[in-house]
Amino acid sequence: MDERPFESLNMVPFIDIMLVLLVIVLTTSSLVVSGRIPVKLPEASAEPADIRETATIEIDAAGVAHYLGEPLAPEALRSRLGVLERTAPILLRADQAVALQRFIDVADLLKQLGFTRVAVQTQGRAS
Repeated sequence: MDERPFESLNMVPFIDIMLVLLVIVLTTSSLVVSGRIPVKLPEASAEPADIRETATIEIDAAGVAHYLGEPLAPEALRSRLGVLERTAPILLRADQAVALQRFIDVADLLKQLGFTRVAVQTQGRAS
């Protein structure tokens, strides 16, 4: 047998492995960083308009309303929203499994308080 020392090393397989690991790290890190309340959004045919610097109200599957990530009772939500300017944009996110009445209660509260810029976030349909 011919025992020659290695003259070169093929780096392509190592680069491929490193790129795959990089993709895995970047994919999982973006999921960890989001830090939102887990809400499964209902589907709609059109994407909503771009809304900047909004106050977000999220209703989870159990029907609990969260304002700025804090679970609140209806009266506490009313008092927290009462200090906001009425033209401030509000984004309403509700889990698709939540009872319609709970969603209507929160939307009615926003209407009673006089908010004029309320948007409902939905998820685009996969076609």
